[in-house]
Amino acid sequence: MTSWDALAAQRAGIPVLAPGHVWLAGAGPGDPGLLTLDALAGLSQADVIVHDALVDKRVLALAGPQARLEFAGKRGGKPSATQADISQRLVELARAGHKVLRLKGGDPFVFGRGGEEALTLAAAGVPFRVIPGVTAGLAALAAASIPATLRGVNRAVIFAAGHAADDDFDWAPLARTGEPIVLYMVMHTLERIADALMRGGLDPGTPAAVIAAATTPDERILVSTLARVAADMREQQLQPPAIVVVGDIVAVRERLVATAAAATNKASR
Repeated sequence: MTSWDALAAQRAGIPVLAPGHVWLAGAGPGDPGLLTLDALAGLSQADVIVHDALVDKRVLALAGPQARLEFAGKRGGKPSATQADISQRLVELARAGHKVLRLKGGDPFVFGRGGEEALTLAAAGVPFRVIPGVTAGLAALAAASIPATLRGVNRAVIFAAGHAADDDFDWAPLARTGEPIVLYMVMHTLERIADALMRGGLDPGTPAAVIAAATTPDERILVSTLARVAADMREQQLQPPAIVVVGDIVAVRERLVATAAAATNKASR
């Protein structure tokens, strides 16, 4: 009995990936332990897995022996497939009778363009299912000991994509909320966004953190301030993928790390 068979035997109602169907699934930020059981079911059953560059190789290693992997990533500044091509490829594979798993880093519906793929599949009459994943914007914070919300600190969390910082997007309203802002796809635009947030009213000393390669063996965490975070990121030579969080919630990390260290030291005596 395989490990998947043993797991499936404990759960009623395992979803079945049928020929000609597509599952749009989130792989989480990297650590295979953050996969949902339904995503694992898709990996086990699919005969074609269309994945992007953010899906960790440890996750892909869980694919069933019958599965063929197809890379369909989009990375800025590099030759890559267009979103329209990827969406159409899913339609083609399904119409050919394949069991298709479209596997994305994080969650397919959180800056993953899964909605565009779902619309294309729906228009083509291809049956599909959406399997949520753990979004990197939350998992990265947890991995860095930064709670997304904490009583007395914040009552909301703002998620924003920073890859198009030059577009007509007004960052000032986000700054005025005083709530933490979690930025995706921001490595090349962070300085411009930080300047816009400060012009919008955020204090230059507002705590900020960069979490690169969250939940993977290559994870790196940088704690800084809004005014310094872009320069510090360059100095540390942090590379994407990375999540940036700006707000007082970042300051909680120091307390949590110190408390955990003290508890570990006490236990080792």
